[in-house]
Parts: sequence; structure tokens; C-alpha cells
Amino acid sequence: MEPRTQAVSDLSTRPDGQTPLIQVRDLCVWFELRRWVFSRAGYVRAVDGISLDLYPGEILAVVGESGSGKSTLIRTLLGLHRPIRGSVSYQGKDLRSFTPQEMRWYRNTQVGYVQQDPYGALPPFMSVRQLLEEPLLIGGIRDRRQRLERVREVMEEVKLTPVDDFLFKFPHMLSGGQQQRVVIARSILMRPRLLIADEPVSMLDASIRVEILKLLQALQQRYHLSVIYITHDLATATYFADRIIVMYAGKAVEQALMSRLLAQAAHPYTVALLTALPDPDPENAHQIKEVPPGEPPSLIAPPPGCRFHPRCPRIIQGLCDREEPPDFEVGPGHRAACWLYRP
Repeated sequence: MEPRTQAVSDLSTRPDGQTPLIQVRDLCVWFELRRWVFSRAGYVRAVDGISLDLYPGEILAVVGESGSGKSTLIRTLLGLHRPIRGSVSYQGKDLRSFTPQEMRWYRNTQVGYVQQDPYGALPPFMSVRQLLEEPLLIGGIRDRRQRLERVREVMEEVKLTPVDDFLFKFPHMLSGGQQQRVVIARSILMRPRLLIADEPVSMLDASIRVEILKLLQALQQRYHLSVIYITHDLATATYFADRIIVMYAGKAVEQALMSRLLAQAAHPYTVALLTALPDPDPENAHQIKEVPPGEPPSLIAPPPGCRFHPRCPRIIQGLCDREEPPDFEVGPGHRAACWLYRP
């Protein structure tokens, strides 16, 4: 795959005057812990103060290791978690103000969701045709011929061809890549404006990953989709996304255009992620990658100050370990939550 041509020049403004499709402001999603029914034991601060904008036709990668809050963020964008503070807005309207009917419209027609585990996402007792007809039935398409025509059309789009060879197969009869193509077909059936892809290639063989990413890229360009691409693999994000948010322990530590981040990563955690990327040069295969010592902090009792400071090689004692850094502007459309960049 060739790296994407960058299409967005700034994190918060667009020269063409477009308004964001999705706006997230100071989003906090905490989960309460209880020892007993009436005894509160604290909170898991899964997402803690994240803001972002997603514009029409843009691909935004959200990168972070396990436990960084990526999955909680997307479930909140789907309206499955209610934030304790902050907001998620779609086309300028807060999801919390949606009526049940509006929420069904949002989830069923405006957002497509590509799950990480294709086999777990597909009911084993339904054929491919049944799996793809179900969203159309929910969407109110009662004409059987019309549904079948749409199913055939979308199967052609995701390269499940010849269509007749796949229509009546069940998930266990398909390879992992074919299962993921069914999941992708189901996600675009209703022609959504937003596609959320939750680590869509992490459970596939390496030989299939590029094919699936190329398919997602082609569909995004054909239908001018906005895409949120969730991954722990920075390598795939570099080829797929226009812009990137790096998450660590529930926080967004850096946001930038992908091209700028690759050239001028600012936050020490992002630098560590880039350093750990595999080197294609066989002469460097013997080199041991340096990674920060330790593990991510507990989200129940996160450390004071910057959450990365216990592992940071560039810690400023007395500051990083005491005060939480705000977002500092590192360059055009590039922000990092790190005291190294204070004015």
C-alpha cells in the first residue's frame, strides 16, 4: 500500500469551511466500582478528557496499547456509554439529546461498525444472505427482490465473488478474510456517513491485512466516508489515516497530521511507539529496540501529573510528576500534552 496523500491541514479548522461530522469535547467516561451495593470503591477512568473533530471524508486513526481507552471511546461514539462529563455531537447535535428513535436512526443508518473479531461478530446460524438482509429489514426495506439486489451489490463491492458461491454459506465455511469482508459489507449496507473500524485487521493473517486495508480505503474514497480507525499497530495507521490521535492511559497525548507525526513526533510516548516499529532493513534486524520501562498505570488510581511520567525518559522532576500537562501547540495542527513544549 502507498501512504495516503494528506488531505487535512489543521486539527480544528478547515480551509474549505466544512463543519465537523463528529465533535468530541472534554469527554470523560468513568466506570464506578463498588465493594458492596452501597459501598463505592472508586472509578475506572477509561476516557479522561479527550477532545477531537472528525470531518467529512477524513480518516482519523486512534492509536494506543491495550487499556488506553480506545474501545471505550468508540463505544461512547456509538452511544453505548454515557459520559460523566463532556459531549459527543453528530452534525452539531449532542447524542445525549437524541430520542430513542433518533438513536436508532443514528446507529442503523449513519454509522457502520467493523468489529475486530469477524467470527465473533457473525451469528453462526445465519447464512451470508441472512446476515446481510437483516440490516435492510431493520431499515424498513420489505421488498425481498430489492433486498437481494442490494445484498448482491454490496457483495460485489467487497469482492465476495462469484456472489452465488457465497450467498448461502455460513460463517464457519469462510476464511478469516472472507468473514471480515462480510462484516465490512454489513457495515456499509445502509450507506452510512461514518465508519468505525475497531482493529479490523488485527486477527487476520499478515498476507490478508493489506487486502482488507485496501478494500476499506477504496470504499472510503468511493463513498466519501468519514472513518475512525482504531488500532494498536502504528505501522498500519501510517498507510491508512490522514490524521492521528495517540492515546495513553485514557488521555490523548498527541494529535497531528500523520505525515507531520512521522516526521516530527513530539510526545516521548509517541517517539517510543515509532522507535519500536519494525525496520524493513535486514541489516538492522539484530538491533534491540529500546522501549520505556514499566507498564501503563492503573486507571483506577492513575499517578499525579502526566500519566506517562513514571516511564518517561525525559521527565522534568517536580513538574511532570505533579501537574497534569495541557495540550501545547507544537506546530500547525499538531498538539502534544507534554511539559517539554510549554511556551
